[in-house]
Amino acid sequence: MARYDYRCTSCGNVFEVEHGMTERPEISCPTCGGSADKVFSASGIKFEGSGFYNTDQRGGGSCTSATNGSCSCCQG
Repeated sequence: MARYDYRCTSCGNVFEVEHGMTERPEISCPTCGGSADKVFSASGIKFEGSGFYNTDQRGGGSCTSATNGSCSCCQG
């Protein structure tokens, strides 16, 4: 189950509803009973630093598990 924010098209009330990701229920406002639309907002996740892209490990990076100048993580 996931939680989603909905906004009433009549009174503007914003409220939370829990339902499955594949469900498309008809949602009504708990305050006035009007119809409501799902509110879309930016995610709160922020990726910073190295290690999030497949290109971060390529090139002259140092590897602590290298044996005889070759290791599986450095592709060398």
